[in-house]
Amino acid sequence: MSLFKRLRDLTLSNVYAMIEKAEDPVKMTDQYIRDMASDLEDAEKAVASQIALEKKFKKLLEEQEELVQRRLQQAHSAAEAGNVDLARRALAEKQAAEAKRDEYRTAFDSNKASADLLRDKLAQMQKQLGELKSKRESLVARAQAAKAQVEINRSMSGFGSDTAMAGLKRMEDKVLGLESQAEASNVLNDRAKSLDEEFEALGRDKKVEDELSALLNQYKKPE
Repeated sequence: MSLFKRLRDLTLSNVYAMIEKAEDPVKMTDQYIRDMASDLEDAEKAVASQIALEKKFKKLLEEQEELVQRRLQQAHSAAEAGNVDLARRALAEKQAAEAKRDEYRTAFDSNKASADLLRDKLAQMQKQLGELKSKRESLVARAQAAKAQVEINRSMSGFGSDTAMAGLKRMEDKVLGLESQAEASNVLNDRAKSLDEEFEALGRDKKVEDELSALLNQYKKPE
């Protein structure tokens, strides 16, 4: 039946193979899920129609079987009563009912076989759809992990590049230069400060010597 063409032509193994080759396996899986879900809806409708036919012929078969038994009992009752004509008519209708019953039995068996086949295929489609949905969850997790790995590798690749290392070396040289300038300025500052302090001390010493000389002159004996 054309309704189950996808089930025949696209087995789950083939679907997985196509997904693995797809540029975006998650999107491809989602598309297959949508396609299979649509086919599943059509299949469910077909199975429901076939089951309805099965039930219809089953009911007709049961009705004819009941009529056969009723006409048989009536034929016995008529024969027992000695009513040959009535017994003959009952048997004639019984035979007609038997022919109709056999016709309905053939139709019922055929439709039941078709319905059973469709039920099995529907169950296969439902199983495959469930497996594909489970596969999607696995694919999503794997795709996310792979993308994260790519991003990490892309970020880490910059750490070892010549450009990055050269830039880092330039920054290091600049920092060393600034540190050297700072150290030199400290030395100059210390030298200037030391010289000022010597002159200041020299001024203090002269003042002390002048005061000391004046003091000694006060107690100096005249010659």
